[in-house]
Amino acid sequence: MSTITTDALVIGAGPVGLYQVFQLGLLDMRVQVVDSLAYPGGQCIELYPDKPIYDIPAVPFCTGRELVDKLLQQVAPFKQTFHLGQEVTAVEKQADGQFLVATSASTRFLTKTIFIAAGVGAFQPKLLRLPGIERHQGQQLHYRLRDAADFAGQAVVVVGGGDAAVDAALALVNAGTAAKVTLVHRRDVFQAPEVTLSAMRAAIASGALQLVIGQVTGFEENDGRLTAATLTQPDGSELSLPLDALLVFYGLSPKLGAIADWGLAIERKQLVVDTEKFSTSEPGIFAVGDINTYPGKKKLIVCGFHECVLAAFGAAAIVFPDQTIHLQYTTTSPKLHRLLGVETPSSD
Repeated sequence: MSTITTDALVIGAGPVGLYQVFQLGLLDMRVQVVDSLAYPGGQCIELYPDKPIYDIPAVPFCTGRELVDKLLQQVAPFKQTFHLGQEVTAVEKQADGQFLVATSASTRFLTKTIFIAAGVGAFQPKLLRLPGIERHQGQQLHYRLRDAADFAGQAVVVVGGGDAAVDAALALVNAGTAAKVTLVHRRDVFQAPEVTLSAMRAAIASGALQLVIGQVTGFEENDGRLTAATLTQPDGSELSLPLDALLVFYGLSPKLGAIADWGLAIERKQLVVDTEKFSTSEPGIFAVGDINTYPGKKKLIVCGFHECVLAAFGAAAIVFPDQTIHLQYTTTSPKLHRLLGVETPSSD
């Protein structure tokens, strides 16, 4: 099994993890990135890709997706490699101070430093707990909507009452390719922005979206295929809802996962760090963003960005022990311009 050698391994490809990549790139470090999701973006893409964000400096408004797209554009010059859809499962410190890291996809790294930017942990969907239904997962039972076009010609039942469920139902309706779209929730109250709810109500009024109030308490099969969801309605009666695909959005549960077993100082499921370089209790392992805790901690994206800067300089002392690391400015530094692939402005 080959091992990838790198200066820094960033665990987590959300906004803070991506900005950590940028700061490490400015200091000329080689970077690899691991994330449990199948795509970069973390919570911004998984939970609110189309929701507004108003507190990014100099950006009065952007969506979660737009923020991630800009961050990916910003880190592109550094040619980092993403290892997506896998979790870090083991970390072993070597005699020379480096770390040997393994993932659930059998990827191995030998890295001088580790940056944990895993938000509140690896996100796992909350499952529909019905005996035997798990055998349909990935075929007819889904916990994420990847592409509405995948459900062309199908009767799709979407279950849930939050942003993700309503957004998925509207995405299917707007795509116009599903044969029928039904939104199911245990009560006629939804937790989503008013603009989204207005669009939902309009789709229901037009007949493009069906709304059924009830809880999924069973399912029907035929020849190994899922054919219907059994709903228990508020009056106690049961309803069989025919379907070709079942999309469940009960929310996401953050799991600290293997990080909890690395021997790092933890307080209330968060990693304890200093505020000089955001190092954990293990030298060489840093934690930035929502995963860490320290006096005065604020869980804001902008605060995570600040932590990334200091963590990168803290790591530089480990990666380049024989060098003096000077603060340089992207406005004037020819070295940084070279790393970013831009021309140094003429002094004329």
